[in-house]
Amino acid sequence: MRFIAYALIPALVLLVALSIATVLSYVIVHFFSDAVLLRQLISRLTQVLLVLSIFPFMACLKINKQDLGYASTKVFFKQIGQGFGIGFLVLIPVFLVLTEFNVLVIDQSQHWSISFFGKTLAINLLLALLIAIVEESLFRGLLWTSLSRKLSALSAVFISASYYAGLHFLTVKTDLPVSELNLWSGFSLWPEAFANVVNPEHYSALLALFAVGIFLGVLRTQYKASLGLCIGCHCCWVWQIKTSKKFFDTDFSSPYHDWVSSYDGVIGPLVSVWLAVIIVAYFGYRYISQKTAN
Repeated sequence: MRFIAYALIPALVLLVALSIATVLSYVIVHFFSDAVLLRQLISRLTQVLLVLSIFPFMACLKINKQDLGYASTKVFFKQIGQGFGIGFLVLIPVFLVLTEFNVLVIDQSQHWSISFFGKTLAINLLLALLIAIVEESLFRGLLWTSLSRKLSALSAVFISASYYAGLHFLTVKTDLPVSELNLWSGFSLWPEAFANVVNPEHYSALLALFAVGIFLGVLRTQYKASLGLCIGCHCCWVWQIKTSKKFFDTDFSSPYHDWVSSYDGVIGPLVSVWLAVIIVAYFGYRYISQKTAN
């Protein structure tokens, strides 16, 4: 019961943020007409509110930057580099396998040039770093830290990974006519959004993102201030995936296409299995090392 109670608290925070975002989105759309889609605005505002919630919760729970996982500036940037290296070494075998079995094929429609190549790498790296800082500060920072004070580190990793995976699918595709909008219109989109999280079509991607969350959670547990490792690793993975989508196409007619999901053409069963193998191997190595030392 204790586990369930603490596991549901983040859901309550999410519902509050989603409710505020839904109302604010209607107000904004009401004044700016169809300059922005209601569903997109609700999604973006919810994300912003969740990120902003870090600061009041830090004050309320008496969590400082080090508790959140941030090391000193010098160590933090060193960790980002180390984490980036870990992320590259972990995910590059997946890309090699997918290209070897022609699941990922070079995009022949691109106009290849040095400037295109460099620009793509640089822009994707900046976007990846921003995404990693925001998501890691929220999931392996605030969420993991607050949960680990009340539950075991393993439970905190499991819960934070579940929310991390699920929130990627809390989206809708329905566009409501601006002329028919009212204050409650946004709330009518909620059932579709939550149904999307448990849609069987997304299970392989959901499981892969859960495995990603577990891997990053394990990194977070290794040191008190290790969020830089998580940010660097997360950044590298997002950078690799975004870049691959520019340089490659996913061939869903390949006999091995079920190794990936339609979510981004990269994550899927192959990533889930590979990360599980690495995690098990890591803890196996730690166990053997401790037995040998004793």
